[in-house]
Amino acid sequence: MKKSAAVRLTIVAAVGIAAHAQPRPDPCAASSFNEAACQSAVQSRGYCWNGRWVKLKYHYPYPYYYDAYLDYVATGGVMSSPVFGTCEMPRIRTGVTHGITHAGFGATGAGSSAHC
Repeated sequence: MKKSAAVRLTIVAAVGIAAHAQPRPDPCAASSFNEAACQSAVQSRGYCWNGRWVKLKYHYPYPYYYDAYLDYVATGGVMSSPVFGTCEMPRIRTGVTHGITHAGFGATGAGSSAHC
């Protein structure tokens, strides 16, 4: 019985590895095109896949990807239909100093002036 359990675990592990090895679909790729997700991805520089944000810079505006999709379908391309979910895009903080103070010429500079 131990041998059959080991075989099952090996099969489950192999299936899990194969699932993770599959490439992520791109909502703007012709074969996995999704109009709403592609528009959002181009604007947001990324998209949500399996509950995680995938950062991706698109080099062309949305109409380029839409036209590529139409050409793909017109030439007999087969569509896959991945479902692109929603997730929160990571926030980038700018200008936050986290409690760091910078020396200057304000009150600090005034207190160290030389008196003649």
